[in-house]
Amino acid sequence: MHRRLFACLVLFLCFFTAAHGQSAAPQAGFDVKAKQVYLIEAETGTVLFARAEDDAVPAASLAKLMTVATVLKAIAGGETTLETQYPVTEHAWRTGGAPSRTSTMFAALKSSVRVEDLIRGITVQFANDACIILAEGIAGSETAFAERMTAEARALGLQKSTFANATGLPNPANKVTMREMVTLARHLQTTYPGSMRYYLEPEFEWNKIKQRNRNPLLALNIGVTGFVTGFSEEGGYSIVAAVNRDGKDLLLAMGGMESEKARIEESRRIIEWALSSFERRTLFKEGETIADASVYGGDRSVVPLVAGEQVDVFLPKDNSQRLVARVVYTWPVRAPVEPGKTVGTLKIWNDKQLLREVPVKTAGTVNVGTLRARALDALIELFFFWI
Repeated sequence: MHRRLFACLVLFLCFFTAAHGQSAAPQAGFDVKAKQVYLIEAETGTVLFARAEDDAVPAASLAKLMTVATVLKAIAGGETTLETQYPVTEHAWRTGGAPSRTSTMFAALKSSVRVEDLIRGITVQFANDACIILAEGIAGSETAFAERMTAEARALGLQKSTFANATGLPNPANKVTMREMVTLARHLQTTYPGSMRYYLEPEFEWNKIKQRNRNPLLALNIGVTGFVTGFSEEGGYSIVAAVNRDGKDLLLAMGGMESEKARIEESRRIIEWALSSFERRTLFKEGETIADASVYGGDRSVVPLVAGEQVDVFLPKDNSQRLVARVVYTWPVRAPVEPGKTVGTLKIWNDKQLLREVPVKTAGTVNVGTLRARALDALIELFFFWI
């Protein structure tokens, strides 16, 4: 047990003071009427606003983000194509089509629809029938496809989100968190950038029925580039949105709002606040030493640590709080050490708000030391072990 605890020992280094700039807590002086919120600047990953972001809530139509991600992965893997056609089954038609009185693309019973048109049905019309048709066509059944969705969530590091169907229609097993929805949205943007155009289509017509894009933020001309809204009796009104404006890329997920009107107004408010209240700061240049890590059994006692890229964050313009950065790693790093080995994480805090986490790597070589040096390091390790 002691050895397991010792293996988890972490060191906190490199505390920033006024020399690196000071800043206000990201939420100071601003609030929104949402129970769960997670807002980041996507390029740097800086957290701009967070509240109850890890609470699991009903997925509702936010589940459609994972449906799209799972379909695009199947296309990328050659399992299906944009031109493949899938039949409209009785289940798809009754559960998500015209008889369901839910969001639908009005796919006709016993017809066949191309995969690309089904994707447009989901991204433009939030169509439940399109989700089910794709699920059945790709996985054989909606249940099997939902299992894929949850498996894909775990593969992407989403630990709380689970899916019981492809639509997000009421089911106790359909759960998501706002943090994980932002992570998923970021995955879609970076992995399938060419497919994000579907979310921007102003309208889509199928079966001679034309419907405008159901994302209410697109018409506001505030830089929103896509994604989805949701509603459930238990969880209220929710949204996931991407924004590109004024040189900033934002990803927002909010839930627990009381009305469609509140969802639109609060989304607009927090987007405008983020765009106007933050500015970009460079904390470390690429290749700049961030900290030194202790090395066990080497011909040198320490190795410098660097990030693999320039470390930028977005901070409030009205600076008032202390910015703190900590390098966390398991002590000690053992020789031999080669350059480029990831050994820890740089965590950047603004007051009590964790802004960003960046992997840190070794920036030098440490060879195995002499027998005498290794014996001395062993004594030091033994001393700390018994403490």
